[in-house]
Amino acid sequence: MRETVYLARLPGRSLTKETPMPKVLIADKMSNRAVEVFKARGVDVDVITGLTKDELMKIIGEYDGLAVRSSTRPDAEIIGQARNLKVIGRAGIGVDNIDVSAATDRGVVVMNTPFGNAITTAEHAIAMLFAAARQIPKASERTQNGEWPKSDYKGTELFNKTLGIIGCGNIGALVAERAQGLKMKVIGYDPYLTPERAVELGIEKVELDELFQRADAITLHTPLVESTRNIVNRERLGMTKPGVIIVNCARGGLVDEDALKDALEAGHVRAAALDVFAVEPAKSHNLFGTKGFIATPHLGASTNEAQENVAVQVAEQMADYLLTGAISNAINTPSISAEEAPRLKPWVDLADKLGTMMGQLLHDPAVTVEITYKGEITALNTNPMSAAALAGLLRAAMPDVNPVSAPVLAKERGIALKESYIDEAERADSLIRLTVETAVRKFAIVGTIYRGEPRIVRLFGVPMDAAFDANMIYVRNDDKPGFIGEVGRLLGEAKVNIATFYLGRMSEGGEAVCLISVDGPVSDDVADAIREIDQVKIVDLVRI
Repeated sequence: MRETVYLARLPGRSLTKETPMPKVLIADKMSNRAVEVFKARGVDVDVITGLTKDELMKIIGEYDGLAVRSSTRPDAEIIGQARNLKVIGRAGIGVDNIDVSAATDRGVVVMNTPFGNAITTAEHAIAMLFAAARQIPKASERTQNGEWPKSDYKGTELFNKTLGIIGCGNIGALVAERAQGLKMKVIGYDPYLTPERAVELGIEKVELDELFQRADAITLHTPLVESTRNIVNRERLGMTKPGVIIVNCARGGLVDEDALKDALEAGHVRAAALDVFAVEPAKSHNLFGTKGFIATPHLGASTNEAQENVAVQVAEQMADYLLTGAISNAINTPSISAEEAPRLKPWVDLADKLGTMMGQLLHDPAVTVEITYKGEITALNTNPMSAAALAGLLRAAMPDVNPVSAPVLAKERGIALKESYIDEAERADSLIRLTVETAVRKFAIVGTIYRGEPRIVRLFGVPMDAAFDANMIYVRNDDKPGFIGEVGRLLGEAKVNIATFYLGRMSEGGEAVCLISVDGPVSDDVADAIREIDQVKIVDLVRI
């Protein structure tokens, strides 16, 4: 048996003839190629840019998807009004304009496009590095003003200098590749950079303080989160070599701008080039006019190629999700490929039903949850199944829970989660076992797919072969004569029609489990009457 850390993913969905065409709002300016992609894929699309928050809140409920760049800011209030919203797509990398937590709580997938503008941003960082090293903007300005200030601008070569890269993801890796082409030495800090990946990139992996101490130039390529806010601060600037160059083409807020100004004025920082600012648009700033400072107005992704790439990419990703359930480049749930989605659907449905049943049969809060996969199913992407099982389990207490929000809600409540696998021969039956431990005892339900339909094959240790139905009665009883007749009599008197009757037992005369599928909801009075039967220990009403 192998065991892995639990990861949650959203189950796929498919579009049927009865499903209305999904509708997307493009709320920021982007290439018209996005509209072309949506329409070609069969997604209805509106382009309405420049909306105020109130205007967006009035119409957002009509849409299944929202495509934005950096101007529109879908916060908790806006997302709260988005009753049909399933996905927010960011045509770009940074998602700090989106309330990801609020989206997660509502089961809205948040996607970005990390590759569409990566080359453009990397090239801009290198351009800013050159401009800072040779002070090209100021020299150009003075020359065009009629001066010839040749003696005022002695630059520094980049050859054989050490470049420190903070954030070695896709863009950071591209910057490293280009810096190596300039024969620079590259060191990098990234807590998620593995030693193997560092070797592959030709980057010497170092700790953050060492990077500040050793680098001749520092460039940032990390998202803005609490742990990276002001990562370039007064203390760390004090660690740097005299004459260091600072470049930020990533996100505003990574640099303490007041501390940078002081370091520039003191001459300790030779030059700084910022494409992004803590507050944008930065039409005035205390750094403007500071010697050695260069600014551009958030141009990192501003090339024709990048604008078209991110527009096409975000439209393709959103259309894939809305039409097939495929997930790419999501911030709040891992990916599901378009090829995986239809294969996973029946197993995700089974997992959801197992969790839904378990949640209604538990009488005490869950402490740990384990989802075990056996047989051929172990070769599939099981994470969407686990997310569905967890959402079903929690739904009994939290009706609005969904596969995106379930892992967060479980973690907040201290529920330990894990997946485990039993690898057997290819001919082995595929099974999902959901095991939940409370403070009192463990409970397990095992299910499979038989002829395309989800089935229960073991319930709380009792073997059975039962289908899931909309209305079911669960009974735990002693295996003694008279029970079946008495249950039938009570349901008949209450005009409750039995659809199917499943019975299993551990041993003759021991404990038995009964699942009765009925044609409609059962009242609490009927459940109480069944509880009065001598052999009965527990009665629960289950709705799937």
